[in-house]
Amino acid sequence: MVKLYHFPLSPFSRKVRLCLAEKRIECELIEERYWEKSNEFLRRNPAGKVPVMRIGDLVMSESMAICEYLEEKYPDPPLLPATPEGRYEARRLVSWFDDKFNHEVTGKLVHERVNKRIMKLGTPDSASIMAGTKAIKFHLGYMIWLLERRRWIAGDVMTMADFAAAAHLSCLDYISDVEWKRAKIVKEWYVKIKSRPAFRSILADHIPGIQPSEHYSDLDF
Repeated sequence: MVKLYHFPLSPFSRKVRLCLAEKRIECELIEERYWEKSNEFLRRNPAGKVPVMRIGDLVMSESMAICEYLEEKYPDPPLLPATPEGRYEARRLVSWFDDKFNHEVTGKLVHERVNKRIMKLGTPDSASIMAGTKAIKFHLGYMIWLLERRRWIAGDVMTMADFAAAAHLSCLDYISDVEWKRAKIVKEWYVKIKSRPAFRSILADHIPGIQPSEHYSDLDF
């Protein structure tokens, strides 16, 4: 049995969960309050970050490394394209969302609206929220540009890049921070991802004291 130590509104945890579910790998989810930095958790990952995946005696951290491991160990269904060029583009876009998008959008909006509250770090910073709200418009524009030219984020087949993007957007959608009306083609793409069986457990996530948006779990919003 695979064990995944995660936090529900961690986009990195969600990306791994989506890969596991798409590959039909049974997984026990263990919610980890990683910010408390317990000795037990730090033994699993001295970096103090989620997700951490455990299979038997093998303990793995870093979400993309975990996803790459899953792709090599369980190649069916594939979540990376068949060509080197296609794999490059998928990896590039995973990095885009996990680095640039997270730094400019998710890390600001989710941190200020949710993490500060549950971690008792004080009140939200309005300047950070404004910066995240401004940045998401640019990123949605880039996604529109991509999806007007391809069927999926990285090309003609669904890849880890779609899961990385959907992981971040789903966290933001939980707190109603995606203006879907501004990006119809992105919404249509998200509906396709959201409707996959792999997404079911994510749509069931609930943060105590913080209600999701009304349409969060609606497959046809």
